[in-house]
Amino acid sequence: MTAAYQYPDAVVSTDWLADHLEDADLRIFECTMYLQYDPEGKKPVTARNARPEYDAGHIPGAGYLDLQEDLSDNQAGIRFKMPAAEDLARVLGEKGVGDETRVVLYARDTLQWSTRVWWMFRAIGFDNVAILDGGWHSWEAEGRPVSTDPATYPAGTVTARPRPEVFVGKDQVKGAIGDAGTCTINALTPNIHRGDDARYGRAGRIPGSVNVPAAALQEPKMMKLTTPDEALAAFETVGADREKRIIVYCGGGVAATLDAFLLHQLGYADIAVYDNSMTEWANDPDLPMETD
Repeated sequence: MTAAYQYPDAVVSTDWLADHLEDADLRIFECTMYLQYDPEGKKPVTARNARPEYDAGHIPGAGYLDLQEDLSDNQAGIRFKMPAAEDLARVLGEKGVGDETRVVLYARDTLQWSTRVWWMFRAIGFDNVAILDGGWHSWEAEGRPVSTDPATYPAGTVTARPRPEVFVGKDQVKGAIGDAGTCTINALTPNIHRGDDARYGRAGRIPGSVNVPAAALQEPKMMKLTTPDEALAAFETVGADREKRIIVYCGGGVAATLDAFLLHQLGYADIAVYDNSMTEWANDPDLPMETD
């Protein structure tokens, strides 16, 4: 098996970024959030931004995108819900993104926050955007420069060219149950997939879904993406064939985007993320659940 990632411009290395920090058209953003779990599983998952960590030290020139506060539809009652394309384009423009800019996204401890925002850029038709392979973890471990100065990007204009098909809702997910032409993938950890952990509401998974944990798709020491061969094997093992439609979900549409990003990189053509994921599904008693 010899696989290759199809969109190398969507991933940059720490070496590349270090060499391009002064590029006038480059916009760098940290996207980290921190999920906070009740160890007894009696309270809903909460989230906080990483602005204190960003303020204490970040990649020089980088701004901070608060996924919940800045980039989500906060009227929807569900954490991290994708806003209207025009609304997201407007906010990104206010943050300094423009149609002619190149954007690099990074996160701490896991790549999934950067892939979530990358997938949102994709949803509004903005393609000149990449994630930093290894994220802050590798940047810091390699002793690269750190700044505490805020970003000073001038406002830009982003033209939304929506791709609504890259996100789906609960009705489309429910309709895919039992459909041989669709592979629904759970990007959460195996214990949650089995039904051993009810942190999002009811324990279990969407019936018929298979498990490719996002955590298994990034190397844990330096937070680098897994190899194309390893990623392809992980997806093919669970029956994610290129001929099928792929729907990926997780707890809140974040970890799912790491799976979706790599499926896209591997050349899969029909990939969607269930935006509200288990935050919605596990708390709706009318929706079916499955456990081992």
